[in-house]
Amino acid sequence: MTVAGESRAPAKLDWAGLDLYRFFAFVFSQPSPERFDTLAQPALKDALAGLWQQLRCAGDSPDLTWFKNYEEYEATYIALFDVGIPEPPVPLFESAHDKTRPAQEIALENTWFYDALGLRWDASCAVPDYLITQLEFLAAVHYTLENAQDLATRHSLAKLEADFLGRHLLNWVPTAAAKLNNNSPSAFGPLTILLAAFLQDRRDEVSNTAKAGPPVMRH
Repeated sequence: MTVAGESRAPAKLDWAGLDLYRFFAFVFSQPSPERFDTLAQPALKDALAGLWQQLRCAGDSPDLTWFKNYEEYEATYIALFDVGIPEPPVPLFESAHDKTRPAQEIALENTWFYDALGLRWDASCAVPDYLITQLEFLAAVHYTLENAQDLATRHSLAKLEADFLGRHLLNWVPTAAAKLNNNSPSAFGPLTILLAAFLQDRRDEVSNTAKAGPPVMRH
C-alpha cells in the first residue's frame, strides 16, 4: 500500500461510519473540481455543525459556508497552503511548524512509523511529514486496528496510532489551526479546528485501548 495516494470523496455524511482520517485527507488535498463539488454539498454544512458539537469544539459552531465558486476555493487554498515568501502562511508540513528539530529528523521519524506498518510513502506525491501522507497512514493503521482479530495485535496497533498522533499530528496541527484562524480566516479555518479536535479525541480513545495492555497468557 502507498501512503498519500489520492483520497476519495466520502460516500455519505455518516460520521459514525466514516473514516475521519480519510475525510480530512480529502478536505485538505490539492484542489480539484470533484473535491469542490463534494464540499459544496448543502447537507455538509449541517453535518459539520453536528460534528463540531460531537467533538466538543470550543464555542458555538462557526459559519461553515463553503466557497462561492471553484476559483475562489482554489485561489484561497494556494494562497494559504502553497505559496508565500519565504513560505506559505500555513504550510501543511510538520517541519514548517516544529522548529525544535531538523526537518530531516522529523521526516525520518515519520518514515520509521510508516515502515512499522509495512507502508511506503510516495516520493512523487509528498514528503513524509506532509499532512495528507500522515492522515493516510493513520487511516491505514485505523483500518488494520478495526480488522485485527487478536487482542495483542489490537493493543500494539492502538499504541502505534496513539504514539504517532502524539509525536506528530498533535505536535503541529493545533498550532497550524490557531495560526490560520487568527491570521488568515477563511472557510478552511473551522475545518482545521475540527481536524485538531478529532485528532485529540482519537488519541484519547486509542490511548485508553493501549493502556489496557495486551492479554496476559496463563499457563
